[in-house]
Amino acid sequence: MDEFKVTPWDVEGLVDYNKLIEEFGTSPLTDELLEKTAQLTKSELPLYFRRRFFFSHRDYDKVLQDYESGKGFFLYTGRGPSGPMHIGHIIPFFATKWLQEKFKVNLYIQITDDEKFLFKDKLTFEDTRYWAYQNILDIIAVGFDPDRTFIFQDSEFTQIYEMAIPIAKKINFSMARAVFGFTEQSKIGMIFYPAIQAAPTFFEKKRCLIPAAIDQDPYWRLQRDFAESLGYYKTAALHSKFVPGLMGLEGKMSASKPETAVYLTDDPEEAGKKIWKYTLTGGQPTLKEQREKGGNPEKCVVFKWLEIFFEEDDKKLMERYHACKAGELTCGECKRYLIKKVQEFLIDHQKKRKEAEKQVEKFKYTGELAREQWERSIPEPLKG
Repeated sequence: MDEFKVTPWDVEGLVDYNKLIEEFGTSPLTDELLEKTAQLTKSELPLYFRRRFFFSHRDYDKVLQDYESGKGFFLYTGRGPSGPMHIGHIIPFFATKWLQEKFKVNLYIQITDDEKFLFKDKLTFEDTRYWAYQNILDIIAVGFDPDRTFIFQDSEFTQIYEMAIPIAKKINFSMARAVFGFTEQSKIGMIFYPAIQAAPTFFEKKRCLIPAAIDQDPYWRLQRDFAESLGYYKTAALHSKFVPGLMGLEGKMSASKPETAVYLTDDPEEAGKKIWKYTLTGGQPTLKEQREKGGNPEKCVVFKWLEIFFEEDDKKLMERYHACKAGELTCGECKRYLIKKVQEFLIDHQKKRKEAEKQVEKFKYTGELAREQWERSIPEPLKG
């Protein structure tokens, strides 16, 4: 079996998600938990859960128990602003929106401009602050409830430091090195940063649920080692898979490789050209062989994108799957179908992104408003 690598900074190779569950020590997202989610929300599950894009968890069963008992929970997720957001970045935010809407819970979104400056040598602090604002527009465009959502930028919401101090006192270098692989050459800001990222998990005296790609799990593993010693819950998590780039199923879509990604700000026509030119399919070398042998949707990026996000209808997706296997569909037909779906999404998203420019202050508090939000969010100060 080919080797793969998953860290908070790099994803390489064809990921074996069952093996990753074993390596990370997480739990599979079972039919029982999904059925319980549907029961409690009185809703049909979205495709992110039906099709197991979210596949793993930590203590999600306890989150559902807390909700059912009346204790409640809250959501936390984030974005590292190192450049423009692409399709792969935004999908977990749509799943988070569904959870917020159905469970009627608060959501905290951390924009880690400080992290990206510390970890990315080619980015200036001005770069990360610029991309923070641009990424916030994309996030707001998803449609979160402004009354239940607080988007904060680390470099501006400096109160986050107040919580990071007692957290940092709980983490020694050996713990951080074991989880993140820090060395003597690692910058001291990088070594301290996990305390900053852990802080929002303590924003309320309830259990925190983090929907995010599984490469971010090491941060939560560390939090779970000391949370109870501070009088709070171990954080829970829902782990998503990775959205593949256009050129293959290995790794994940990368903003640093423009030819592999469709950015949320791409011109729809140019996005279509990119998909047509670069997308790897599971088709045969010739049309004749395609008709005779059929295609392989399991190895096709077009089908994977439809499965993850762009084909809501389960019946239509399976019809397309079987038509491909039977040789009744050509790769060109499938690409054109995906292009239409992606272009429709981009047109709608970019319209909402423009509207988001007027909504930023509803989500992103500054000055005294930030302190008011902070005081409402944290019933009791975090103490070491």
